[in-house]
Amino acid sequence: MSDFPANAEIYPELAQTGVAELEAPVIAPSSASEHFISFSHVSISFDGRVVLEDVSFYVDRGQTLCIMGRSGVGKTVALRMLMGFLAPDAGSIRFGGQEITTLDEEGMQAVRKRITMVFQNGALFDSLSVRENVAFPLRERGGLNEDEILQSVDRLIGLVGAEDVLDALPASLSTGRKRAVAIARALAAKPEVVLYDEPTTMVDPIIASHLGDLIQRLKRQLRFTSIVVTHDTRFAEKLADLILFLHQGRALYFGPLQGFMASSDPDIQQFLALDAYTLPSE
Repeated sequence: MSDFPANAEIYPELAQTGVAELEAPVIAPSSASEHFISFSHVSISFDGRVVLEDVSFYVDRGQTLCIMGRSGVGKTVALRMLMGFLAPDAGSIRFGGQEITTLDEEGMQAVRKRITMVFQNGALFDSLSVRENVAFPLRERGGLNEDEILQSVDRLIGLVGAEDVLDALPASLSTGRKRAVAIARALAAKPEVVLYDEPTTMVDPIIASHLGDLIQRLKRQLRFTSIVVTHDTRFAEKLADLILFLHQGRALYFGPLQGFMASSDPDIQQFLALDAYTLPSE
């Protein structure tokens, strides 16, 4: 039996459909020949400093892309452009068959109903309990009564293993717990795409492994499309279908995980070697 709660339990409106595995709602589907998400020759600068230059990559439905590279190379900037929080200086960004760089705020609000982002700091509401944080998007969307909302919240929180902190405020939680709760809240919004910003930063290896397992289950059982910003090669090996490696503002590598790990490029080799380095034991 799966360790994932039944899809119909998390999404009550699907209970009568007989669907064994949840499929993300399809809105304005892209054509068969077009990638679900694509960046084409995208560039952006801040105060004259080039952050990304002529970067291209894509993600198809159900895939997980890990964006890797050293600090300050524009990994999170790419996520923020996909969410419409930043606008590129040049290039095209397409989602679900639609060019999003030309959308107004109303158009981007529609996109954000389909894409959600799990921020590095969790971005939880400080004054709300864990339960109320996860309930927030359910109440915003409407269509459920209070009992249904609370039942969904309990299942989502159980999914991420945070049942013991239901009534806690975010300030009392560890970094790992905040991120787990943030994932539960992201799921409550019923997205098609989940973006993760450095989910393993400042957490211990056990929590990092737990978060990796959770993201992998979401991909396998709910078929989410995911983009994960990370510097952790071991984490990427667990999750990635595709790797985008950014170096000095450019896409030094884009392709399958196996090709990245086997790359002979000296900058990639140096990154992999440093990531694998461990301090010698005494």
